This record gives sequence, structure tokens and C-alpha cells, in this order.
Amino acid sequence: MERMNDRLATLQLFVTVARAGSFSAAAREVGLSQPSVSRAVAALEAAVGTALFARTTRSLGLTDAGRIYLERVERILADLDEAGHLARGTGELRGTLKVALPATFGTREIVPLLPAFLAGHDGLTVDLALSDTRADLAAEGVDVALRLGPLGDSTLIARRIAAAERIVVAAPAHLRRAGVPATPAALADHPLIAGPGAGQAPVWTFVRGAESVAVRWSGRIRVDANDAATAAAVAGLGVAVMSAWGCRREIEDGRLVRVLSDWTLGEVPLSALFPAGRATAAARAFVDFLVARFAGTTRRDAVTR
Repeated sequence: MERMNDRLATLQLFVTVARAGSFSAAAREVGLSQPSVSRAVAALEAAVGTALFARTTRSLGLTDAGRIYLERVERILADLDEAGHLARGTGELRGTLKVALPATFGTREIVPLLPAFLAGHDGLTVDLALSDTRADLAAEGVDVALRLGPLGDSTLIARRIAAAERIVVAAPAHLRRAGVPATPAALADHPLIAGPGAGQAPVWTFVRGAESVAVRWSGRIRVDANDAATAAAVAGLGVAVMSAWGCRREIEDGRLVRVLSDWTLGEVPLSALFPAGRATAAARAFVDFLVARFAGTTRRDAVTR
């Protein structure tokens, strides 16, 4: 039993070193001397039979084998921790839950929900990685990623949470100046604010009953963050096409107006992605919580939720 505990302690120390990026930083974190930490890691490498860290006089980084080993070790330690909680039957979530999610959507829709999710889980820490760039779950140690839009092919485990309608919006000042488009074709007379999902040559297909109209128009301003696209629309720089989640507040307070509301542009799905072979109790509970909170929130509902 003592030998098993020593091995687990060594694995936990390996994870600490990998995340800290140096033996000295890890030593300070765990309260050991730097030589003790270095010797423990060297002994682990000898037992594994390969180098886990690439060492230089100025840096310490994981080797390819080390990155693979880290992913598996973190999974094992998380599973052991989860097994202990299940055995005790407490139902309390502990540890750190790392969530990767789009910046605008995360700030507007997810952060306000965290108090309700964290209630009763004092031992749980939530680490939000807010970015419009899609994270590499394994490389970045992400427990669950929230994605907007089509997922494409992936080896990751996916679960659909909800969907919001894709809509056309503009500032009242812009519409007074340029006119309110009465048909999709009239959008050709308006400058487009192209957000991160617009593509190089935006083509939007509008549907109304049996009618279908494809509209292509060039952008006046391009941005790589959804929040910037919303801000540009509020500033009157043109017309934007975005998820209803991205501009709900601005529509509610009158800073943006929806146009062509009798036409549909499809929906933007919200999905949760788990690393292959790994879905922690905290990650599953978080997604269950979001599914319940967003239940029934699809298409037009997202504008007024």
C-alpha cells in the first residue's frame, strides 16, 4: 500500500512539474526541495524507460512522450479522485474544471450562470479559457469545450446543448442613413460587418416558406472576435449576421435592430466536446446543468431568453 501511495505521489508531482514548467516552481508549490523533485522525476523517467522532459540550462519542456504520458496520467488521477467521491456518495464536485469556450458567448451567457452551478460545490474551481480560437483539448488540458456552429469530423465525444437563430442586425442610426432592407437582395446596398464565421466571400441563404434567396456581399470591416462584430454594428458601421446569443442584450436595449425577421438563416448549434475517452464527473455535471438551463432555448427564443 505504501509503495502504491508513493507511486501516486510521484505521478502527481510529475503533473505539477509539467504544469509549472520548472522543477523549482513545482518544488515551491509542493513544499519540497528542488533536488528532491528533480530526483523523483528522474526516477519516474527511469521506471517508464524514456525521457519525459527535455532539459536545457534555461528551460524545461515536455517531450512528445511526456505530453502523451501527461494526458494519460491526468486522466488516471482524475478518475481516481472521481471514484473516491462516488464511493463516499457525497455528490460534491471537487478539483478544477477547465472549460474552453467562445469569448463573447462565454462572457455573456455562461459566466452569469456560474454562481448557480457552483452552489454546493465549494471544492470545485472553474478555469475558463475564453477565446474565439478553438482549443486543442488534449494539449491544453481542457475537460470540456463549448463550440458554436457545425462541429465537422472529430474523434471527440460531442453532446448538443441548444441552438440559437442566426439573424441580421444593424444600428438604428445606420438604418436611418441607409434605409431598412425590405428583401435579402437589398443587403447588397449595405456594408457588411464580417465576423469570425463569415468566411472570405460571405454567401447567406435566406429562406421564407418555399422561397430561397442566396445573397453575396462584400465586407466593409472584418473582425476576428464576435464581440467586436457586435460593437461594430452598434457603432453603425453596417449590417451584421450573427447568432442571436451574440447580440441579445443590444436588441433588448435598442442599440441594435433586427431586420428581415420574416426570413430565416438557419441556426447556430451549441455543443459540448469532451476529450476522447475522458469525461470527468465535473464536466458531465456542468454540461447537464447547461442542457437544463438552455432547455427550450432554440431559434427565436434565444433573442428574448
